[in-house]
Amino acid sequence: MKLQVTVEGKTYEVEVEMLEEDEGARPPAYGSYQPAAPMAAPGAQPQGIGSWREADSAKVCLSPITGLVIRVNVEAGQAVEANDLLMVLEAMKMENSVTAPAAALVKNVCVAPGDPVKVGQVIVEFE
Repeated sequence: MKLQVTVEGKTYEVEVEMLEEDEGARPPAYGSYQPAAPMAAPGAQPQGIGSWREADSAKVCLSPITGLVIRVNVEAGQAVEANDLLMVLEAMKMENSVTAPAAALVKNVCVAPGDPVKVGQVIVEFE
């Protein structure tokens, strides 16, 4: 049986083989993916434990990915400039650098090497 699959706007034709023949079995009807919960508006940040609040969005650095903290390059009280390396996160065996969004003074580092992080989690707070 041949099916068409669309991924990120590009359509592929795939061939699927039924391994066991069953008179009543039919392939499931596939449609487009619909998330279970409404998605946040573009640019909106996730809410919840360890996430930012509107009032302090300029005073925090959020994790851009879900992953594991590999290295932390800053500590509380340290001055950083825009684009200074704050820490390195690992996701899917790739190291990802997290840099300072602007010049600031580090108030608190909320994670340590070995800690898991989620997208949108506060990882560094600034004064």
